[in-house]
Amino acid sequence: MTPVFLPRLGRALAAALAGLLLAACGGGSPSGPPPAPVALTDDAVGHYCGMHLTEHIGPKGQILLRDQTRAVWFSTVREVFAYQLLPEEPKTIVAIYVQDMGQADAQGNPPDDAWIDARQAHYLIESHAVGGMGAPDALPFARPEDAQAYAQRYGGRVVGFGDMPEDYILRYREPDAPTAVPLTAPKDSGERS
Repeated sequence: MTPVFLPRLGRALAAALAGLLLAACGGGSPSGPPPAPVALTDDAVGHYCGMHLTEHIGPKGQILLRDQTRAVWFSTVREVFAYQLLPEEPKTIVAIYVQDMGQADAQGNPPDDAWIDARQAHYLIESHAVGGMGAPDALPFARPEDAQAYAQRYGGRVVGFGDMPEDYILRYREPDAPTAVPLTAPKDSGERS
């Protein structure tokens, strides 16, 4: 179960945080690309839930911080966004990666190496799909057509990184029992390029 993070932040605080995030999320060193994603291993433990990521289906996330050699791991994609919003978390972010659900197998598991830049991803939100912690989650995709294929199956809408609604991230909603659908890949998700 995804924990409740905080009550809704005020608009002024959110605007200030957004400005800080834009400055902090500018990439790796000023003269080079951001660091590559860290390989997911059996030792990866979720920052908020304290559980091993490999025990859960669905997409995971990782944030890399300046002057840190270890990734900060997340069992859900919503937690990746929450980490950036919460004022008590470090703002020395140099890279953010999520797993591409467009590469997921029939059980809804992306390959361990399916990391994509979170800022470039397309996210399916407000759908009936239940993610890795048994709760609704933002599902990331490298290709917008893959996100739309999932939206056809699960409902919801597709948004970009900068358009992720704060209230979607910071509120917890129990899955609707009659409409919640276990996460699986759509049958006709198209050819991968």
